[in-house]
Amino acid sequence: MKLLSYRLNDKIYFGPKVKKEEAVWDVLSIQETLQVLPDFPTTIIEGVGLGMDFIEQIRKLVEAAQKDENANDFKKQFTEIEWLSPIPRTPKNIMAIGKNYAEHAKEMGGVANDFVVFTKSPTSIAANEQTLSIHADKTDAYDYEGEIAIVISKRGKDIPSKLAFDYVFGYTIANDLTARDLQTKHQQYFLGKSLEGSCPMGPYVVTKDELPNPQELSVVTKVNDEIRQDGQTSDMVYSVEQIIAEISKSVTLEPGDVILTGTPAGVGKGFNPPKFLKSGDIVKVSIEGIGTLVNKFE
Repeated sequence: MKLLSYRLNDKIYFGPKVKKEEAVWDVLSIQETLQVLPDFPTTIIEGVGLGMDFIEQIRKLVEAAQKDENANDFKKQFTEIEWLSPIPRTPKNIMAIGKNYAEHAKEMGGVANDFVVFTKSPTSIAANEQTLSIHADKTDAYDYEGEIAIVISKRGKDIPSKLAFDYVFGYTIANDLTARDLQTKHQQYFLGKSLEGSCPMGPYVVTKDELPNPQELSVVTKVNDEIRQDGQTSDMVYSVEQIIAEISKSVTLEPGDVILTGTPAGVGKGFNPPKFLKSGDIVKVSIEGIGTLVNKFE
């Protein structure tokens, strides 16, 4: 199932994409009108915490709507909505893995030996189709990093790698935007990776049942339709299971937590001369089985 979050009439909603249509099922309205279930989450974070039971609840709501004579009233066209990140606000900082592709580590002048973890502020979260600032007043080295992100479904600590997928709700696309000069100046990642809008995610979170093997997906990033990154998740140094197990040794994971898994080679800094983002650029990050995250920069 592909789930999205959106704003309509100043309210935040969530729902599944309508199959073969550019629309979303308004599951909150379905529940309110048809009273299908005894109880249903009002936020996507609450739902994610229910794991696959949440998906079954949504399926029941959609089935009820499809049988209703006013089924189309429960659909919102993509042209009507404002996209939000599938997880509009994470419970804590977004967690991310650095140098998790050997070729990317090489282009950055390092090696992919150590398990590098950094975080991004929740205020950096942005959405599909959102126009984002290149922060020209703060940086002249704003860079892109397309990657697959894990959405956590339940609370866990010291999670064995063999049980890691039990804690996964699904996957989304992220662009780990980075001010390279701030990253160097401060000798750490947080400020250079936490500028407003520097973590667009979406368009959907795809539930884990639709992507049973996240280590066999293509990751392609285009800037103005020029392919810059063309990688495979099979090239990750640390797999999804290893990432969850290692982070959970130190941090208690919670429903709605997001973990960025690293980016393939081809970032702007890796070119000679560098190809950093400029006003007017359009960046598209596509991941097999999830979709395409699109953002324009100004």
